Amino acid sequence: MIKTLKWLSVVSTIGMIFILLGGALVTKTESGAGCGKSWPLCHGQFIPSEITTELVIELSHRLVSGIVGISVLALAYLSWKHIGHIREVKLLSFLSVFFLVLQGLIGAAAVMWGQSDFVLAAHFGISLISFAAIFLLMLLIFELDKKLDTSSLFIQKKHRVEIYLLTAYTIMVVYTGALVRHAKAELVCGNWPFCVNSFPFGISDYSFSQWIHMGHRLAAGLLFIWTVSLFIRVIKHYKHNKVMFWGWVTIVSLISLQVFFGAMIVFTMLNLGIALLHAFVISCYFAMLSYFIMLSTRSAKYEKEKSMGIINQKNPAKTKLDPIAFQANKNR
Repeated sequence: MIKTLKWLSVVSTIGMIFILLGGALVTKTESGAGCGKSWPLCHGQFIPSEITTELVIELSHRLVSGIVGISVLALAYLSWKHIGHIREVKLLSFLSVFFLVLQGLIGAAAVMWGQSDFVLAAHFGISLISFAAIFLLMLLIFELDKKLDTSSLFIQKKHRVEIYLLTAYTIMVVYTGALVRHAKAELVCGNWPFCVNSFPFGISDYSFSQWIHMGHRLAAGLLFIWTVSLFIRVIKHYKHNKVMFWGWVTIVSLISLQVFFGAMIVFTMLNLGIALLHAFVISCYFAMLSYFIMLSTRSAKYEKEKSMGIINQKNPAKTKLDPIAFQANKNR
């Protein structure tokens, strides 16, 4: 069964990436109305009589979402049934299904009744949460054979809190980026890093679309600085732990790529491939942050049990965290 869960988790994770990229493709190509105001059918027909590019893109996205949805339901059910004793499994199973269904309903509502840009911008973020939950389920399943051992990792409270805050802020930045797409404001600023490099502080002349665009750039820039700052401190305190070291090397690499692709969208005049890479990289970045949220909650649980004096009785194996915690405290 574990082998089946592994395969199912990998398929579901890859499938969610296709859903995220498919949704971005629908938005970028303005194919949301490709099937008219009909859902789940196209123009009320099982097999549409008139085929257009927009119809193919929108219908393909719906089909992929439906197939992946079945895979995610199976993964959630089997994970709950067979490895539900693991602390995080039931919550992640619920979140993966709940947010996948929610994003589907928002997509359907947008087709049938229309939605404002501010509501539609939440669609990508909701899908991102579902993707992160499925990604974490996959990692938990692969942890079962101890090939991915994190039992010796203890994350200090001050770093745990910052990881939580950074992740919450990332959701806000993702929302502003999605709002830029839905408001069709990607190219309202022809220069980078400023809207007009020859007049960098002429904000009083900005249009509403330019405010949306530059607001996202500012938020993304702060996210990049915050991530690099936390990365430096993580490397300093946890350089001997492979999970923290390589995990945060990956995170800072992803946020650097995100900034690069964001600039390239402007320089290439909204090249479709670059735009999809931009969506893919932020999805991976958020998934990695979510992983460290899970590890942080484990450390918080260990710290609480240790303070209550029950850690040795409840889970003796966890006592090997003590040298790591001691060293971390020593480095403060």
